[in-house]
Amino acid sequence: MKDLTFEQKRSLSRHEAADQLTALADALREGGDAELDLGPGTLGLRIPDDLQSELEIEIGGGEIELEIELKWKTAPARATPPRTETRTEKPQRKNTPTPAGRSRSAKRSTAKKV
Repeated sequence: MKDLTFEQKRSLSRHEAADQLTALADALREGGDAELDLGPGTLGLRIPDDLQSELEIEIGGGEIELEIELKWKTAPARATPPRTETRTEKPQRKNTPTPAGRSRSAKRSTAKKV
């Protein structure tokens, strides 16, 4: 569920569209707390230094659709604690059973025959 959704659809002149984009660009350039005049009201936003963007252009059906999407987190990202390297100890060698008919001592004694 979204905390807030605002959508506005209206007809604009080219000049009005440019003014709206200029106001948005100014707010982005300034960063921090920005206020956008959206016709019937003003929207206040906190704009961080880093954003994600998506640009989409669709052409078809006698229309061109241009979407500019900007995303950012509403709260500052938590710093991840640095990874500390820990030395891992070698696992202790376990006594494993040897195949039937062979003993460990027999294996050692045959290897040292001179």
